[in-house]
Amino acid sequence: MDPVTGLSLGRIAIGIGSIASPSLTAKMFGLSPDQNPQIGMFTRMFGVREIALGGLTLMSKGSARRTMVLAGMAVDAGDAATGAIGLARKEFPVMAGGMLIAVALGAVGSGAAALAQGDQSQS
Repeated sequence: MDPVTGLSLGRIAIGIGSIASPSLTAKMFGLSPDQNPQIGMFTRMFGVREIALGGLTLMSKGSARRTMVLAGMAVDAGDAATGAIGLARKEFPVMAGGMLIAVALGAVGSGAAALAQGDQSQS
């Protein structure tokens, strides 16, 4: 399986989990749905976004596929920045903030690696 397909399927799986069980997903990231009952709505919105990004990337080809990977990387970088801001403002526990940032940066890195591999295979 090529890395872009793997990353896209991972996005879809996380999205489905976020919609199906927003409380469990929030807990996996160290967040407390009990202390913030609205988190379910935002977790589901996150899930829909992940499914859309993953699905559209899977359906795209050529330069459109590369553009979709770049869009996903931009979203993930924004997630990392949002996590850093929240951490600096002490809006959530340090462990949760660190995990959110690490996952987002990992996705950015996966996208970059997939693009680099794709660029080398087209040379």
